[in-house]
Amino acid sequence: MRWLTLYARSRQIPASLAALVIGVAAVCALARDEGAGPGDPRVPVLVLATGAMAFSIGLGGQDLALDRTAAIRWMPRRAAHVLLAGAVVAAALLTVQTMGAPMAATAFVVRDSAGLMGLVALGAALSSGQYSWTLPFAWLLFSFFAPPPTTTPMEVATWMLLPPGTAAGTWTALVLTVVGTTAYAVTGPRR
Repeated sequence: MRWLTLYARSRQIPASLAALVIGVAAVCALARDEGAGPGDPRVPVLVLATGAMAFSIGLGGQDLALDRTAAIRWMPRRAAHVLLAGAVVAAALLTVQTMGAPMAATAFVVRDSAGLMGLVALGAALSSGQYSWTLPFAWLLFSFFAPPPTTTPMEVATWMLLPPGTAAGTWTALVLTVVGTTAYAVTGPRR
């Protein structure tokens, strides 16, 4: 179990968990007075994006050369790291919902947390662990300020805010999860 503790510390998981808790509490506290109805997807998406961005810093290790030359297989560990982080982010929002008013359906939370973590992983593979938060942040900003989707390309572009069960939103999140997790697992963070 010592390797798991060392891995968690090297990937800054305790700091990411603390940032997740603080971010979820802050967004929920600020959104309570906004008057947004339970059908408004902006607050849960903001909570999920905050959590995904909190875990993004752990996608790059302390020494990339050491990661690349280690005698252990990194591919399954990297994939598990991304998928478990997505599960923790989703669990954080679902836990907050059990204590207060429901903000989003479980399918919405699972879809968006998986898609956002795939986007974070893709950002780590393209830029580095240090800048992997920029891709989901930019997409989130675009989704918030884009006009309502009337075409399929706009539905793909604003997948985070679509209701659960929407084909474009589900497929976009699935593709981002698979592509991002695979790219990060195979290549690791960019130097």
